[in-house]
Amino acid sequence: MPEQALHIEELPGSREGIRILRLAGPLTLANVFGFQSKVRADTSKALILDFTNVPLADSAGIGALVGAYVTRQKNGRSLGLVGVNQRIHQALEVTRVESFFRFYGTVTEAEHTA
Repeated sequence: MPEQALHIEELPGSREGIRILRLAGPLTLANVFGFQSKVRADTSKALILDFTNVPLADSAGIGALVGAYVTRQKNGRSLGLVGVNQRIHQALEVTRVESFFRFYGTVTEAEHTA
């Protein structure tokens, strides 16, 4: 079975210092490197990751999220997750990293608290 691609759309936020990455597809080992590159290249004060169209994240995907969180925290920048489904929430709970992240229902909600 061929691996499904992860599409990443970069969007400006509603105000200066906010950046949105809209993801579509699974966040897995097969495509995590492109995700990491985009996240590492981002220098915004607040980065919002829109997971509305992400069906799953494997251990490599979870690791990439934790890496993004650590890097952004170290540099005083925030990270918010939007539209995370129950499957990914459970993976974050099981790996005991759920508390690292701020979750939002919509991009608008995330931007208001960024």
